[in-house]
Amino acid sequence: MAFTPLIIIIIITTLVSLHAMRDDRVFDTLHFSAYRIKHDKEYHRFITNILIHADLPHLIFNMFSLYFLGEFFELVMVATYGVVLGEFHFVAIYLLGGLFANLYAYMRHQDDPNYRSVGASGAVSAIIFAVIIWVPDLPLNLMFIPIPIPAYIFGVIYLAFEYYAHKKGNTGIAHDAHIGGAVLGIVYVLILNIDKGKEFLGHFF
Repeated sequence: MAFTPLIIIIIITTLVSLHAMRDDRVFDTLHFSAYRIKHDKEYHRFITNILIHADLPHLIFNMFSLYFLGEFFELVMVATYGVVLGEFHFVAIYLLGGLFANLYAYMRHQDDPNYRSVGASGAVSAIIFAVIIWVPDLPLNLMFIPIPIPAYIFGVIYLAFEYYAHKKGNTGIAHDAHIGGAVLGIVYVLILNIDKGKEFLGHFF
């Protein structure tokens, strides 16, 4: 197995997450806390929460989602931009997705000492939506839908559901982080290649 950035991200995230599940001090140091960022200047929390997860199912779901679409997208980036630049773009989308996913929560909860969040869902969402914009007709197989559906249709359904769930509230899931990561993935691809946005819209109009 080649130790690509994707594999390294998965290995590091898995090891740190498993360690944090056993050591509350590690969990407390890395989780996202808007309050502690603002009042204690702990700026690392904007990104370190993508390294830890609430439990094993949370970790497994995120890492499997990242692997199956991330492997494809990493190859696309390398084929398009070469190894160094392609892998840079892949890692940049992932990390910036994780960062951007926390910005809305920071604005809402910076004075709430009880709010915290963990998980790589926002970063993974950035990769997923980068794939959707890059290859909108890519067939995606989902656990709850028995037949493949085009990526661009999945993207619309996903964002609509996340927006509804966010507005509904009280789900225990940071839906705003999923949306934030998705927006970063979309914007990054459009900056790289605006024609990808035109191709995506062409599937609707």
